[in-house]
Amino acid sequence: MKENIPNIYSFKVKKITGEDQLLSAYRNKVVLIVNTASECGFTPQLGELQQLKDEVNNPDFEILGFPTNDFGKQEPLNGNEISSFCEINHGVKFPVFDKIMVRGAQAHPLYQFLSDKKLN
Repeated sequence: MKENIPNIYSFKVKKITGEDQLLSAYRNKVVLIVNTASECGFTPQLGELQQLKDEVNNPDFEILGFPTNDFGKQEPLNGNEISSFCEINHGVKFPVFDKIMVRGAQAHPLYQFLSDKKLN
């Protein structure tokens, strides 16, 4: 009998272009999910994350970036502005998705799942 183990693959997110993306596309891969913000003191880590992706150099390793304005209103950009900022300033080539909320009652369902120990 197959167990239903909670996982990220049932979630749907929005690409930076507004199209839906099923996380099931990343099944059988190692996935590192990060929240980002263009005006955060940790923003230079975007370049370091891309460097990690390049060093691992394995198609079965993915980094997924989720911009958020939840921490001190540090993400004033939207849509393609975010994508351009990440690529031009930090060389990011990994997927960066549409801006979401990552904490509180309005958090995206993916982040609700990730942050609730009872669910995962």
